[in-house]
Amino acid sequence: MSVITEKSEVLMHFAIKLEDGSVADSTQAMGKPAKFRMGDGSLTENFEKCLLGLSTGEKSQFDLEPADAFGLSNPDNIHHVDLSKFSADTPAEVGTIIGFAGPDGHDIPGIITSVVGDSVTVDFNHPLAGQRVTFEVDVVEIQD
Repeated sequence: MSVITEKSEVLMHFAIKLEDGSVADSTQAMGKPAKFRMGDGSLTENFEKCLLGLSTGEKSQFDLEPADAFGLSNPDNIHHVDLSKFSADTPAEVGTIIGFAGPDGHDIPGIITSVVGDSVTVDFNHPLAGQRVTFEVDVVEIQD
């Protein structure tokens, strides 16, 4: 029987649930399991640690503290952007998620949390930062 190691390619269904039981993310909803290689950056190190040693067909769930899941909310990831940087195509509306060009050229998603005068507050923390989550997995297939 195959067991997940640090080099395994894994096909699995997963769900990430919040403390109130609501589902933040789920492969069940898409009807297609996720496929990734351990260590490829698809999952955080702490999520991968939960999977080590699981075998094909095994279902498990892990309760993770914020620091072990998506991290704590970091005040350094909250920025104030001048309203003039927004346009009719990308209006500054609270709750809107916008991709901003990062230093490496990749887009970094930020959510607009407030608009006061000419200052727009954008939070670049992961939307689940600071939250306890339950990570449920159903291992479909493992390849080394």
